[in-house]
Amino acid sequence: MARRPGAPAAYGEEFTFVSPLVKYLLFFFNMLFWVISMVMVAVGVYARLMKHAEAALACLAVDPAILLIVVGVLMFLLTFCGCIGSLRENICLLQTFSLCLTIVFLLQLAAGVLGFVFSDKARGKVSEIINNAIVHYRDDLDLQNLIDFGQKKFSCCGGISYRDWSQNMYFNCSEDNPSRERCSVPYSCCLPTPNQALINTMCGQGMQALDYLEASKVIYTNGCIDKLVNWIHSNLFLLGGVALGLAIPQGCY
Repeated sequence: MARRPGAPAAYGEEFTFVSPLVKYLLFFFNMLFWVISMVMVAVGVYARLMKHAEAALACLAVDPAILLIVVGVLMFLLTFCGCIGSLRENICLLQTFSLCLTIVFLLQLAAGVLGFVFSDKARGKVSEIINNAIVHYRDDLDLQNLIDFGQKKFSCCGGISYRDWSQNMYFNCSEDNPSRERCSVPYSCCLPTPNQALINTMCGQGMQALDYLEASKVIYTNGCIDKLVNWIHSNLFLLGGVALGLAIPQGCY
């Protein structure tokens, strides 16, 4: 900031000047993400309200709707400071906005370093999250769709292997399990069939009772954790470029 050219300055009063280009660019991008954050919160709240109370409480820790709400609220507060601060040239709001971006950048950096240094512990935490999601697979439709998408995308099944699905009460292989899906796996584990007009949702029936060689003819037998780690390794430079692209604007602000 600088003193406005030709403007008189009274004693103890400081006039500041902000470039209109920087001001309105900052306002535009913050306004854009402000609207996106409101949409995220609205979608998350709607998805949360549509769930049964028992199911919503059972899978609270792995609920995609909760993640949408939390991220949306934080983004809303952050972009509010940037939007109003840039429009009104409010130093307090702009400093808050800058401080929050700095904290976000440092958290991104810390997460990357800790994930690299403590890779085994990070892998264990990811495994714990995936196993918890498997347990609550049938309790939450949003979570179910997310898992099915991940298993199709990475051509995998379960956490470590397809037999991890025995942790779910519906897919458990115990003799006293009355479920018709006993000892099965979700249809998203099944190998794709060329020119298939209809999806066979029962294609994973009884797959956990088969050994790896027999099951591999019908379903994916490798777990999603290894597939995810391999994908991260193969796209390391791409992820680094995205992280750098996100870090540069944060540093500029």
